[in-house]
Amino acid sequence: MNDGERGTSVTIEEFNAGFTEEPGYLDYGRIGPISVAALEESLALSHTLQRARHGSLDVFAEQDERVRRAAGALLRLPADHVVFQPNTSQGLMHALFGVTGEVLLSAGEFPSLPIAAVRAEEALHVARPRWLETDHGRVTPGAVREQLGDAVAVAVSLVDSRTGFVADLEGIRQVIGDRLLIVDAIQGVGVVDAAFEAADVVAFGGQKWLRSGWGTGVLGLSDRALEALTPVFSGFTGTVDDEVWGEVPPPAPSARAFRVSNPDPIAEGRLAAGIEEVSATGIGAIAAAVAERVSEVVDLADEFAVPVVSSRDERERAGIVVLEPADDQTTALTASLHNHGVTASTRQGRVRLSIHSATSSETVEMLRGAFVSFSSAAVY
Repeated sequence: MNDGERGTSVTIEEFNAGFTEEPGYLDYGRIGPISVAALEESLALSHTLQRARHGSLDVFAEQDERVRRAAGALLRLPADHVVFQPNTSQGLMHALFGVTGEVLLSAGEFPSLPIAAVRAEEALHVARPRWLETDHGRVTPGAVREQLGDAVAVAVSLVDSRTGFVADLEGIRQVIGDRLLIVDAIQGVGVVDAAFEAADVVAFGGQKWLRSGWGTGVLGLSDRALEALTPVFSGFTGTVDDEVWGEVPPPAPSARAFRVSNPDPIAEGRLAAGIEEVSATGIGAIAAAVAERVSEVVDLADEFAVPVVSSRDERERAGIVVLEPADDQTTALTASLHNHGVTASTRQGRVRLSIHSATSSETVEMLRGAFVSFSSAAVY
């Protein structure tokens, strides 16, 4: 049991001490190097499984309730409204295949959402995507209100993976009324103090900002979602009974219905450790530290005239800073970052820097060195 489970508070300095990656790492939006807490949890559970001492294996059965309780507290949901998933995409597939009617969403969302919507339409002919025209990739309450039509649900990313834009969940809720709000939260959970209570469906994975490794995820469902969604892929562990033989009972009335098989308890333990650590530190403290470091990076980019195309408004940004140099200079910037030991993502002509609360002064200085080299080589 860690500090998050005991309810003991953790300072931001103690939280940041759990980051052990090498300086220069600015790619949490792609993968977050596993935290000390998650790693220790994984090793402890793995050693327990390795030895299989008499009576020791009961701890694995406890991990499901533990992770659901931790995630429920984060999402402000009861534990029985949460179900573990191996990744975000599977949780979103459950949700989109379960919708009956039109789903309003942007085709520019991370592919998990639009592909799930199209696959659901192709397979079941029940859910139908209604494509949203966005404001330069930003899903805003105004755009949703104007294009809502007959949609029964709206699907959106909490944080857009390409622009770093943070969606206004409360604003979207106000304009959609009692329709379902489905949220892909993977790029914001753990670093954004979001109004998750405004959402009906929240799916996220733990391998990015929560630093809990691959194979970890959660699907959280409101009362409205539990009533409206059909659990299309509901397996033998998705019923109210722990043992199912000789009969096919209906899906459970809780989020458990959206289980296909038994979850990986070691993955559940890793994710629980990551969420508990965030809860013990406080999302407000983490978000504030992230905002401060993001401002440092934005100021540094401005100093060297590297164009920043992500939002400068703290209300609209998370830990992502997006740079868009001239078309003929993207390769030079990417090479300069690489040569100075800075890990970042380059996609579609843009460079994405992902900054966490523990991003160090040394890392910022490495980024400065990369910008110096880039600006010296750039030809205007």
